Formats: sequence, structure tokens, C-alpha cells
Amino acid sequence: MAEKKKLGVRAQRKAARPLEILDAAFEEFVAHGYVATRVEDIAARVGVTKGTVYFYFETKEVLFEAMFKHMAVPFADIRAQLKTLTGPYADRIKAFFYFFYERIVLDRRSREMLRFIISEGSRFPQVVDRHYEETIAPMFDAARELFEEGVAAGELRASAALQIPELTLSPAIMLSFWYMLFADRKPRDVKAFIDGHVDLLLNGMVTRAERTIK
Repeated sequence: MAEKKKLGVRAQRKAARPLEILDAAFEEFVAHGYVATRVEDIAARVGVTKGTVYFYFETKEVLFEAMFKHMAVPFADIRAQLKTLTGPYADRIKAFFYFFYERIVLDRRSREMLRFIISEGSRFPQVVDRHYEETIAPMFDAARELFEEGVAAGELRASAALQIPELTLSPAIMLSFWYMLFADRKPRDVKAFIDGHVDLLLNGMVTRAERTIK
């Protein structure tokens, strides 16, 4: 019985190993950049040999690609999460924007990935494109879809701004940059920032009839 339990633990550890390697690779890539990152340092973070890393990922390039795909996973289900929102569209928009801030600003990994893309983007333009396609575009598409549904329901104004999600989501991107540059020296009240952004946004989007109801 004890031997079976040990085998089960080993199997679980083996199954978890690729994700542990990807997490370690992320930390090394964002800390040192692609060129300076060494596979042996990634292995050391996990506590395995370099050969173990190569067992799961044939080359550093393959590991790099897998790491990016791994980091984009949290954003893949954004549309599914939107479908769970109910109630007036003003409430749905609030929920969506709090989710967006949580993923883009408050999540350290998202901020560090953005920092990495800025520093390495000129060397790896395909990375910039992939980040947009797998992280930014799903958020923009989800926002546009939510706004269009609100307009169709008669709760949001058919503003031209709603067709350009960059206008409505850009304050969150800006706050992410602020975190990267000034977090220790000029901290911001993130909740107040989000509340102010949502309030400003809704006052420009919600129809007069909906404001009267509120």
C-alpha cells in the first residue's frame, strides 16, 4: 500500500514538472532577457538537471514558446467568464473592468510579461504579435462584445468610443506602466483608481433612461 502511494506521488510530481519548468522559465526570462537566460539556471530553480528540462522541451526556443503559451492561458476563457455575468449592463461592465484590472495591473506576472515584451520586442517581434493575439486581443474583443450587447439591450449609448476598446481599457494599461516605473516611490490607491475609471466610463456610456432608473 505504501509503495503504491509513493508511486502515486511520483506520478503527480512528474505530471506537474513541465508546469514547474515553465514557471521557472518565466522568472528567468523576465529577470535576464532571452539571450542571457541559461537553461541550467531554469533547471536550478526547479531543482532538476538541465537534461530534465530538455526531456520536456527540446530547445531553449521551444521552451520559450511554451512559456508564452502557458502565460496566455488565463486570458483564453475571458468570453466564457463574460457569459456568467448577469444583471444590468452597468453592473456587468463593473465586474468586467475589475476582472481586467486584476489580470492586467494587479497580477505581477502580467506586469512582468509586459516589461519583458517592451525590452525584448525589437529582437522578437513575433513575441509582440503573439502577446497581442493571445492576451490583449481577447480582452478587447470581450469588451467590444459586452458593449454591443449593452447597446442592443438599450442600456448603453451607441457611442463611437464603444467600437474602440483601446479608449475604454487604456487607463488600466497606463496603471500597469505606473506600477512598473513608480510603484515603490509613488504608490497609487488602486481601488480608488478603478472606481474612478469605472464611474467616468459609465457616466459616458449609460443611457439617460438607465441613469434615471438608478
